[in-house]
Amino acid sequence: MSSSTGGFAAQARGLRSGDDRRHWLAGRVVVVTGASRGIGAATAQAVAAAGARVVMAARDRDALGAVAERIQHAGGDATPVPADVGSPGDVARLFAAAAEAGTVAALVCAAAVLTAVPFDQTTPEIWAETLRVNLTGSYLCCRAAFTPMRQAGEGRIVTLGSLSGVYGTEKFPGLAAYNVSKYGVIGLTEMVAVEGKPHGISAICVSPGAVDTEMLRRANPDLRPGLTPGDVADLVVALLDSPLTPASGANIPLFSNLPPE
Repeated sequence: MSSSTGGFAAQARGLRSGDDRRHWLAGRVVVVTGASRGIGAATAQAVAAAGARVVMAARDRDALGAVAERIQHAGGDATPVPADVGSPGDVARLFAAAAEAGTVAALVCAAAVLTAVPFDQTTPEIWAETLRVNLTGSYLCCRAAFTPMRQAGEGRIVTLGSLSGVYGTEKFPGLAAYNVSKYGVIGLTEMVAVEGKPHGISAICVSPGAVDTEMLRRANPDLRPGLTPGDVADLVVALLDSPLTPASGANIPLFSNLPPE
């Protein structure tokens, strides 16, 4: 992890060790997608620990419920809503459930799929499904959050990109659809920031490198991850707890914290 990322993580840990009243997140409604495992699950737990009322979405009902139970047992406020972020109907249902908890103040788009396959074997179905979940899902959720945030006069959005979608970083074979989807998420975040600025809505993209998740292990068992889901979650909490306006539209690349070989 870079020194700047380590600073953000330390800030998040320091905030969580203090009074919840120090958190912008405390008492606010936060929607977290992809919350059944990996970065999304870690973020949901970290956001709840900061005092937020977290509304969690994922397709895996059982895994999502298990994460929600862990949050609740720790004294947090968590509402699981099984949903496919690539489905407009499911996203509408998710944000209707969030509205019952209160005005949506923040959104973290962490839902993603990754199918590692050579480019000439990337079927139209694999391509479409990857972009549907990763890019269209982020678009649908950002759009759904935009209206209540605009009406409230403020809102904070963090999207999850990837180093796979950052120009000039090392790319790996078999990830064409995934890479393109993450380039799109970065561009989407920039435009949400542009259109949100007059309404007090900020948006930042976080683009991690190799994170120790089940998705990465399935896609590339030989790749040695240098980040944990908790590392990324710490940064997301620090960002949401901070005034995002000066950096709105930015993409933050997270490089491995492994020492050189």
